[in-house]
Amino acid sequence: MRRREFITLLGGAAAAWPVAARAQQAGMPVIGFLSSRSSNDSALQIVAFRQALSEAGFVEDRNVAIDYRWADGQYDRLPELAADLVGRQVAVIFAGGPAAHVAKAATTIPIVFVSGEDPVEFGLVASLNRPGGNITGVSTFNAVVGSKRFELLHELVPNAAVIALLVNPKYPSAGSETRETQAAAQAIGLNLIILNASTESEIDAAFATLVRQRIGALVVTGDPFFVSRRDKLVALAARHAVPTIYVQREFATAGGLIGYGTSITDAYRQASILHRPDFEGRKARRSAGRAAHQIRSGHQPENRQGAALADSADPARDRRRGD
Repeated sequence: MRRREFITLLGGAAAAWPVAARAQQAGMPVIGFLSSRSSNDSALQIVAFRQALSEAGFVEDRNVAIDYRWADGQYDRLPELAADLVGRQVAVIFAGGPAAHVAKAATTIPIVFVSGEDPVEFGLVASLNRPGGNITGVSTFNAVVGSKRFELLHELVPNAAVIALLVNPKYPSAGSETRETQAAAQAIGLNLIILNASTESEIDAAFATLVRQRIGALVVTGDPFFVSRRDKLVALAARHAVPTIYVQREFATAGGLIGYGTSITDAYRQASILHRPDFEGRKARRSAGRAAHQIRSGHQPENRQGAALADSADPARDRRRGD
């Protein structure tokens, strides 16, 4: 099977075993790729991931294999998918978004994650400088700039007395981003309406509420489910003339009004670099990148690339801030 033909079958369980089998027969290391999103939604990120590997001398299907598992926005599928990768005895697992928590609970195999949340607050790592255990990765901190998104939207639509926040309650960092945005609304003296949606029908219901209550603007929180439904969200916002701010630039390129957040594509690129030491069973080390405290304090996250976490065994990290 040619590479391009295989890529079209990334999400299928039937295609998973031949990948691992061929890699084992060829003696190639295997990266287990666990994502809560779909292969179509992650196309740009996968290109960046593979490119960074290639630049380091690892070319997919030549001297490294990638075994993909896609949850297609169904978070309850992640434990089963993670267990399958663990059973394949992959060398390292990449885990995106909510998949990071599932992977950490499932195995002692080295894990490299990309997450939009604060990895310390949500228990992924012990600290930014010393992640500890078998896990390290890149955080975009998109979830912790929710208050900034709210403030930008208020500046854009100053006459909106009520603003809504669209939240997927099943997303691990939903509560944190909600609290931050509520605090920002209270500081300005605006009413904030929380709208929950974790299914297609609930998105429709949320916009029906927006129209019925004549809510002046909308903030869409960072969540892989919403990213996978970005065309639907952008279309609904346009149809009902609701000024809306989103977490990623992909929403803006899809026709949305504003996307404010760090680059998830760059985060995948950095995560790919972090995988390299694990091909021989060693713990992941920190790649080049800005320290996490710089990401926290930045006012233009779209120009940031994400925070790569340190390896707990790296003595040079003792001289950096963040513990």
